[in-house]
Amino acid sequence: MALASGEGLQFLLRWFHFLAGITWIGMLYYFNFVQTPFFATAEPQVRSGMIVGSLVGRALWWFRWGAMFTFITGWLIILHVMFAQYGGFREFFATAYGWKIFFGGMLGSLMWANVWFVIWPAQQVVMASATQVSRGGQAIPDAAARGQRAGFASRTNTLLSIPMLFFMGAAKHLTMAEPTGRGAKIGSLILLLVVLAAAEINAMVGTTGPGKKMLSTVSGTFWGGFILTAVLYFGLAILLH
Repeated sequence: MALASGEGLQFLLRWFHFLAGITWIGMLYYFNFVQTPFFATAEPQVRSGMIVGSLVGRALWWFRWGAMFTFITGWLIILHVMFAQYGGFREFFATAYGWKIFFGGMLGSLMWANVWFVIWPAQQVVMASATQVSRGGQAIPDAAARGQRAGFASRTNTLLSIPMLFFMGAAKHLTMAEPTGRGAKIGSLILLLVVLAAAEINAMVGTTGPGKKMLSTVSGTFWGGFILTAVLYFGLAILLH
């Protein structure tokens, strides 16, 4: 039976990766394109009802576990390709494919970390505060600030999803030069780390500034994502040439 073979098991792993990824990114886009704009104009009691009534909680459940299974299956795929197909770490990173899929995987990993260590903890505080208020209690003092930080992280994930999906697709379907030497690999790694650090610092530090203004709108976030994709793609192409 084909599915019982090594190739079949790899296919099943990719299939589950696609299912989990679609669930995760679909919920990310729902939050940013639908729920957040709706909450901005809805009456307070409507927002509270959606939170206390568990609609938001259920959406966050699919959101965070979609992220978790995407993360796990994605790295299992990368490790399988690295060692089963290319023969090891060194051989994998001697290919343009390896660098493209690594870029996509690292962007996705930062997004996963934002979900589990920034967005979900903050949203737990927001939901607890809304529940207390609905029962006649006081709001949790830092709920608003935590909610704002979660919003910045969520918009950052939306921005990062654009280059992440680009590199996942480009790995097999967009030809790039193979790495030419150690310097090219070090330069590529530095480029990726600088972009990841800049995106995360913008999300985690401060509440105003050009970066926050960009994230304040869906269109600004999209443009930022496309610009970031161009920076990473052309930067990688130049470094690997």
